Amino acid sequence: MNLWLQDWHWLILGMGLIIAELFIPSFTIFWFGLGALMVAGWLFVAPGLSLTGQLLLWALASALFTWLWFRLIRPKMRDRTKAGISREALMGESGRVIRAPEPDRRGMVRFATPLLGADEWPFICEQAVKPGDRVFVSDISGNTLIVEKRE
Repeated sequence: MNLWLQDWHWLILGMGLIIAELFIPSFTIFWFGLGALMVAGWLFVAPGLSLTGQLLLWALASALFTWLWFRLIRPKMRDRTKAGISREALMGESGRVIRAPEPDRRGMVRFATPLLGADEWPFICEQAVKPGDRVFVSDISGNTLIVEKRE
């Protein structure tokens, strides 16, 4: 039995798998679709590959793409915000004063990464601070941070 798959067969399979990812959101099927598109590209350039070679190339490409995603790319895309983390995680975080406190209003501090969903927070500080000073979170009172300036 001579079964030959042409480049357009692999193109249809690849696009079908990628579209299936929209309905089955596991982000694994996508990589098998990408592997099929790679086989389609290979067959477009070099059409003499046997069915066994095509299936082997598809399996290897899919496994490689899946491995690259889960081991190398995905860990680097993790959310580094502090949203949803308990207040103990905020203790000791450092930020820069962007507006000094005045008698009738609180100061404003900015953090490099968002804390509980915001990168700017109102604050109270017992020491005198000015814009640009580095402060550290020592407590939270409602939606206001209590910070201290360390020399």
